[in-house]
Amino acid sequence: MLVREVNQLSIAVTGMNARADNPGPGMAVARCLREMANFQGKIIGLGYDVLDPGLFQTELTDAGYLLPYPSAGEQELLARLQYIQEKEGIDILIPCLDAEILSMIHLQDEIAALGIKMLLPTKDQLQLRNKDRLHEFVNEIGVKTPEQTVVTNSRFFNDCTKKGWSYPLVVKGQFYDAGIAYNPEQAIALFHKIAAVWGMPILVQKLIEGDEVNLTGLGDGKGNLLGTVMMRKRAITDKGKAWAGITVHDGGLLKEAEKLVQALKWRGPLEVEMMRDNQGDYYLIEINPRFPAWIYLAKANGSNLPRALLEMLQQQPLSELETPKVGTLFIRYAQDVIVSLADFEAMTMTGERAKQD
Repeated sequence: MLVREVNQLSIAVTGMNARADNPGPGMAVARCLREMANFQGKIIGLGYDVLDPGLFQTELTDAGYLLPYPSAGEQELLARLQYIQEKEGIDILIPCLDAEILSMIHLQDEIAALGIKMLLPTKDQLQLRNKDRLHEFVNEIGVKTPEQTVVTNSRFFNDCTKKGWSYPLVVKGQFYDAGIAYNPEQAIALFHKIAAVWGMPILVQKLIEGDEVNLTGLGDGKGNLLGTVMMRKRAITDKGKAWAGITVHDGGLLKEAEKLVQALKWRGPLEVEMMRDNQGDYYLIEINPRFPAWIYLAKANGSNLPRALLEMLQQQPLSELETPKVGTLFIRYAQDVIVSLADFEAMTMTGERAKQD
């Protein structure tokens, strides 16, 4: 069977949202793909909200489609992907949001039967990095995490100092969202805010003072970590997301990330978030099962990881992934996307912006 070159593929990318405080990675992934040498393929943006700008940004995506929210169920998602496949002929799908990865894993055989390839972790790998299981797992392999506990009642915060929990504390949802509380009143407010959106339980972590350092790369499924790029946050949003960051080479971060990938035998994209405290010790905060929103920084430094993902799926030799130059800065900014009323109405009514011939 003839295997097409990666620059000729039809690629669907999710995560086309761009909230300033918590942007999705999809638009950055699409940018990495669009700027591949001699790109002659097609990029289809997939989103969950009619205001996701990547659905309309014609310089990045050739077409845009809405997906059903995860609460609609996996069969609704599969039916929608089948419809989009019939119209667009997708070769590869790159999921970019944590909340959809498990459904994609459950449906991967059905999606493969549609002719669509994905590079995903296994269900066991994904669940081991869940916030409620991560602490126990990584400590078994010698990686530190901040001390944490599971909380199901906000009364915990009124007398937690008597149990060894001093403020400030990090209050986190099991799936998304987090905040720092400096007193019981702030902690209780965060508890109810996060629980109302993401449900119970709520996780509480001790705050680690120091620098946050992040790493992205690709796991080959055999324990090897490919194409690593490391970044230290220089400015963050109120949700702790990077607004600016600079490339670094951090041997300690790399060593810890390699331990994790080796133990998990991780397959696919990932981001490792760690805190380096003032004594130089590393504490794992999260493992994200997809490319980060800052993935274009990797491509700009000669390590186009989304392209490498395509090559892995097409069983083609990996293009050279350069060692990133230390000291390259990214600064995020907001940009207006101009949308015609006709396109917006079509997205609202039919959930799609099809490619214009």
